[in-house]
Parts: sequence; C-alpha cells; structure tokens
Amino acid sequence: MLTLEKIQDAAAVLKKAIYRTDVVPAGRLTDACELYLKLENLQKTGSFKLRGAYYKISQLSEAEKKLGVIACSAGNHAQGVALAATENGIRSLICLPEGAPISKVEATKHYGAEVCLVPGVYDDAYRRALELKEQYGYTFVHPFDDEDVIAGQGTIGLEILEQLDGVDAVVAPVGGGGLISGLAFAIKQVAPHVKVYGVQAAGAPSMLASLRDGEIEALPSVSTIADGIAVKQPGSLTFHYCKKYVNGIVTVSDEEIARAILALIEREKVVAEGAGATPVAAILAGKLPELKGKKVCCLVSGGNIDVTILSRVIDRGLLMSGRKCTLNIELLDQPGQLVAVSKIIAGCGANVTGVHHEHGAEGSSVIGCYLRIDMETRDFAHIAEIKKKLKEAGFRLA
Repeated sequence: MLTLEKIQDAAAVLKKAIYRTDVVPAGRLTDACELYLKLENLQKTGSFKLRGAYYKISQLSEAEKKLGVIACSAGNHAQGVALAATENGIRSLICLPEGAPISKVEATKHYGAEVCLVPGVYDDAYRRALELKEQYGYTFVHPFDDEDVIAGQGTIGLEILEQLDGVDAVVAPVGGGGLISGLAFAIKQVAPHVKVYGVQAAGAPSMLASLRDGEIEALPSVSTIADGIAVKQPGSLTFHYCKKYVNGIVTVSDEEIARAILALIEREKVVAEGAGATPVAAILAGKLPELKGKKVCCLVSGGNIDVTILSRVIDRGLLMSGRKCTLNIELLDQPGQLVAVSKIIAGCGANVTGVHHEHGAEGSSVIGCYLRIDMETRDFAHIAEIKKKLKEAGFRLA
C-alpha cells in the first residue's frame, strides 16, 4: 500500500542514485501565471522514469535479482530499468514497440539491457513482456501500475515542495498515470492545499476518458507526437490514485505540444520531448484558466526527443505560432511583378526563405502565373499585415 513513509524511503534510497533536478523560473514563457519548471529532462537517462525503476529494483529479493527483470516501454522506462538493473548487477530484458525512436532503442542497449522489439504500440509490448515473464521467471517492472514504481515517482512531489515555497499548483504529463499518481499522493499528504493537474495528448486521452466515465477504459488506438504518454489504457492503481488525488486532467493537441517544445527551446533553452512539453503546452494554450496569477510548477518529465523528428516538430511549432508562412499569389506573367511582391514583403520586415514560380494551370488566364513564397514572420498579426499590403497593391492571394 502506498504511504508517505514509503515515498520518503524511496527518496532515501534514490539519494545517491539520481540527480535532485532543479526548479527554475520560466517567466519568459507566459505572464498568465508565475511559472516554474521542474527539469526532469536533465535527470540521468533524460527522464524521471529512473526514479520508479530504481526504487522497484532496490526492493527485490536476492532470488528475484538472480532471475533478472523484464519491462516494456515506449523508451524512457526502458532506459530507467536498464540503468537501474545494470548498476545493481542484474540482467534486464526490455520489450519496446517497434515504432519507438531509434535513439531510445540504442540508449536502452547502451545502458546494458537486451532489447526485444514488438510490432504495435506500448500495449502490444506489454503483452509480450508478460508472456516472457511467465516463460523465464523474470520479475516484471511495470512502467506505472506498481506501488514501488509510483513511490519512486512520488519523490518528485517531495522535491518540488522543498524547492518551491508557496507553490499553488503542479502540472504533470499523464500517460499510464504512474508519475502523476505518486506526485499527487505525495503532495496531498504534505500540502493538501496544493492543486495537481494532469495533461494528456488529445490523441491518447485514456485516463481522462476513464475518469470521465467512472471506470477504466481502453482506447481502440492512440496517435500523438508525445510517444512517452501514448498509452491505450491506464492502470488500476493509477486510476484509483488519480480519481482520489488529481484535481483535473486536460488535453492538448500535437500542434500545441509542438508550439511548447519550440517555446521551451527558444525562450528557456530547455529541450523537452513531446510528453515532457505537455504541461507547458496546457499553460500556453490557456487550458487551465483557474491557474491565472498563481504560482505554478510544470514538470518537464523528459528530454529524449528523437533528433530526426525534432526539425519537423520545430517546423510545426513555427507554423502554429505564426513564425512561418507560405503565400500563394496569382500574378500577371509580365516583368516587374516579382519585384513588386518582394518590395512589399521586404517593407513589412519578413524574410523570404523560398520562391516557386509557375505558369497557371488549365482554366486560368493565358497570361497568368502563380508565385508561392515561403517566409519567416513574427506572428499571425505580421502575416495579416503582409496579406493586407499585397491585396491593397492589387495582388490576388490564392
């Protein structure tokens, strides 16, 4: 049974095994609240997951340690289990969904684990891990629905309360619910007045749907750039703790997550993966208006974003914030048209990054042509200004 004493024991065990990550002010992100970030993206393995995995493994019997451990994960739990097992001289086998980022797969191997890639998503890897557990007698280290794992994650709550005097609310990502369960339980035992809110990706709202309907539900599918919280079904323990201790859960879209990733990089010099950016995404998108003017701590749960998709995420974030724009302009195919368009754009202070010119398609004017221009802009108001100037000059936007 989860108790405050158990979480405090986990904190004592983890003291020499993990980093006590910083809580830093993040006023450049928003003026809607007094915002702070708990930087678990700077934890060993780049994620909070090491806390729960390490504490769970520390509680195993000698017989269990000899047989080894098995786990399943979208990536971060895998790395946590791998490092914790290796540091304790225990064999580890990790089942990962085959779509897991290559960087996370390779990192898991680097930390000393054997890897088994399973077709499908997290839930498919979970079923395969249970099969192998029964076959070989491994101890299964659940990524979220385990009291020891939840206790390990709960140490973050104790740290936030110690590091941030007068905090009014803590906002955390929610996948299977292990992180927010431990976090909320710890905070409510020590400071019951502090609110705890969860954030899920709109493409994987399993905990939100379950709490709304009053019973654990499994989604037919999940789809989100936040792969760390792409879970079809929450756990039974985590459902119970979320229902009892979490003040509310909201969702954010992939576009809002991308915008948050970009804002964290640009304004706070913090690299967050999709799941880690969801709390900030909720604040920036105004999904928690009750926190206006409050002292709020967002948990940046991990920073293991795949560099191969980082550029695409940044591009999406630029589009979502009006920092990037493409205009299609219908022109007369005669000298001086391109120069006139360029002067207007330059006069408005935008930066042209790409130009494509082609003659009109079938059905358009014989003397017509189209110009597609890619630009770097300041915001949506800047884009509107450029469009207005072009229209005033007689240009037609397609």
